[in-house]
Amino acid sequence: MTVRLAPSLLAADFSCLRSEIAEVQGLGVELLHLDIMDGHFVPNLSFGPPVVAPLLPHCRVPLDAHLMVSDPDPLVAELGALGVARIAVHVETCPHLQRSLAGVRAAGASPGIAINPATALVLLEDALAWADFVLVMSVNPGFGGQPFIPESIERVRRLRRMAVGRTLDIAVDGGVDRSNAGELAAAGATTLIAGSSVFGTTDRPGAVAALRRAIAEGVAR
Repeated sequence: MTVRLAPSLLAADFSCLRSEIAEVQGLGVELLHLDIMDGHFVPNLSFGPPVVAPLLPHCRVPLDAHLMVSDPDPLVAELGALGVARIAVHVETCPHLQRSLAGVRAAGASPGIAINPATALVLLEDALAWADFVLVMSVNPGFGGQPFIPESIERVRRLRRMAVGRTLDIAVDGGVDRSNAGELAAAGATTLIAGSSVFGTTDRPGAVAALRRAIAEGVAR
């Protein structure tokens, strides 16, 4: 099983995003994660398409967008047109989830379902047929640097059982670091989103290497 790393740009230094992107890409990460917030669904604002557009020429790996917004559908076409590869919408904000996921695919991106820590997994089960990945939130969304919710590991395990027979990427976002990366990989996670544990240290090579070691140990279990 391959587990990919996706550093979250929300934790990067916004005064030098180009060099931050170049550094982590040089370390072999597979994705770059975008946390797009509206200050309504979550109590914070981040960035949107006007910030993403000038970054794209400097990105050699796919961009992975997480739409923490009350009304994601209007953003989907714009992000897809920019070339964002993956877009996750929240089950909590999409009353017509199948239509929203179909809209992501029509925009040329891979569709995903994001789900908050206390939202029942059964609410997304019937929508898995239209999704390529599920983004399991291991913190309540809205802020970086929050502590990991340990129960998220069992949620990943349950989701992997729910998706048996499907090719489903399970991503995890929130408080991911070397202390839990191995357990998440062992539970069935295939994409780990790491913000503060990568960008929050001056030793980015050491941080990525530590995550890779933990993942390898988890996969080997």
